[in-house]
Amino acid sequence: NHLVDHGILERRPYDNRPRHEYHLTVKGTELVDLLMVMAGWGDKWLAGEAGPPVLYRHHACGEISRTDLRCAHCGRPMHAGDVDLLPGPGAAV
Repeated sequence: NHLVDHGILERRPYDNRPRHEYHLTVKGTELVDLLMVMAGWGDKWLAGEAGPPVLYRHHACGEISRTDLRCAHCGRPMHAGDVDLLPGPGAAV
């Protein structure tokens, strides 16, 4: 209910019975992007010798890949040491 209330999932009738199935909203799909980056961190630092528990096959090229955070403007990798944090328009003055 919490995820539905916050617009991450939407509840749809499953059939004629009082059952529902849940689908990601646009907001929820963007959250999955964030979770994939977090899972990538876990794959790198916690997976162990067996390797990661989940692999990601990219639809566009069909290759197994890893998630990567990149700049929306130039496409280069973006990591903590590559950015400056600046106050945004929503910051308290």
